[in-house]
Amino acid sequence: MADRAPLSFDPIAEARRQWAEHGLDGVAHMSAATSITRAHQIVVGKINQALRPFDLTFARFEALRLLSFTRAGELPLGKMGARLMVHPTSITNAIDRLEADGLVERVAHPRDRRTTLARITPQGRVLVEQATAALIDVDFGVGALSAEHLAEIDTTLAQLRRAAGDYRAAG
Repeated sequence: MADRAPLSFDPIAEARRQWAEHGLDGVAHMSAATSITRAHQIVVGKINQALRPFDLTFARFEALRLLSFTRAGELPLGKMGARLMVHPTSITNAIDRLEADGLVERVAHPRDRRTTLARITPQGRVLVEQATAALIDVDFGVGALSAEHLAEIDTTLAQLRRAAGDYRAAG
């Protein structure tokens, strides 16, 4: 994945040392945020590399996968945006591209004239299965981590997301 040779030191550890040496507050927060950001870059890079042969971005993959999970293979665009946690413009752009590629089609809602549905096509179903297999093959870019670490990360980041208002805890 790396387009460059690895560094001979951990730049985040060096940033931590520099922050502490200069008496700056927030060393632990800076280090955690920088680590999350760098890990995100690495994971997204691996995901994009796996999806490149399918001419998909992760956003378009998620839209196809979401549609494939529904009973009828269709959802209103607004509901898709909410479930994927993206701005309405982002889902519109993703569906525009998927439609241009013949992977989804827009259809009128049968009971609400104001609502447009995105419906996955047979070609979209085939492609999302192939793309899913490719992502599974690369462990979604996190294969270097143990099952225990994956669970710990999931739990820890859920706490951060919940505190940020990303979702409400059930119950």
